[in-house]
Amino acid sequence: MFTIGHIAKRTNVSVETIRYYEQRGLLPDPKRRPFSGYRLYDEDAISRLRFIKRAQELGFSLTEIRELLFLTACNDVKERSIQKINELNGKIKTLQKMKRALERLVKTCKNKGYRNECPIVDALGKDE
Repeated sequence: MFTIGHIAKRTNVSVETIRYYEQRGLLPDPKRRPFSGYRLYDEDAISRLRFIKRAQELGFSLTEIRELLFLTACNDVKERSIQKINELNGKIKTLQKMKRALERLVKTCKNKGYRNECPIVDALGKDE
């Protein structure tokens, strides 16, 4: 059994974040040391924290991660992952569109004059 400080160091997750995950239902309530009340965690808690971190890195929200943790069929996990891929593809398309629009604006700028003469500022202030 490990203290919260120990698993925080092992997983590179802050103590406050671990407590927050407990409040959100991502981590089960830990056992408590008699008299002192210190939280005590096992290896499963460490594995779960690593799962949460990795899922966040892949774009899953805490709500989605909580759902993943409670799914019982691999097929359901796969389906949620496919949904996340589709969502990310949509975000990528939106970001690419934004990037192209900014690139067009940057090409119009001759880097001369004052801010009130800047074609980028002018374009951003126009009603489309």
